[in-house]
Amino acid sequence: MESLAVRVIPVPKPSFFHRKKGFPSWPPCKQSSSSSHSFTRLNCHKMFVPGFGEASPEAKASKNLHHFFNYIAVKIVGAQLESYNPEAYEDLMEFLETHSLNDGDEFIASLMRESPSHKALALRILTVRSAYCKHDFEWDNLKRLAFKMVEESNTKLMREYVLETSHITEKETGK
Repeated sequence: MESLAVRVIPVPKPSFFHRKKGFPSWPPCKQSSSSSHSFTRLNCHKMFVPGFGEASPEAKASKNLHHFFNYIAVKIVGAQLESYNPEAYEDLMEFLETHSLNDGDEFIASLMRESPSHKALALRILTVRSAYCKHDFEWDNLKRLAFKMVEESNTKLMREYVLETSHITEKETGK
């Protein structure tokens, strides 16, 4: 009886699986390559997300949250000042009319340099921003809501597509 020898020939992954120059994977993955193979294998359990340069999607999201926390802190300080220090509240509202909250750090830097009273407002906003982020923001709720939103949106979009392409009316589906 003859024995059959099976030779396994490595097949490279399609090009869209390879790490491209300028698009590093995140988190950094260990690359292993064999001298007998002409391709690079990535040992990574995360999806490669192109278009973020050296940062990760999480880093981009944290930057947006950082600006959002500044916005929240300004709202909190404004509400507090409105009830017990109308003059400081008015100063803050006037400053907001001429300065954008899109970049939280730029906003605070400008506020600090406006005047001594504005510097005190800026320091208060920084304190509230930090405290809100550390103690009041519900991180677990954010994750739960994000998951729920993605799942509901995916289901809705798939349902709409099926209804659109199958020519089934909503009355027929009971929805």
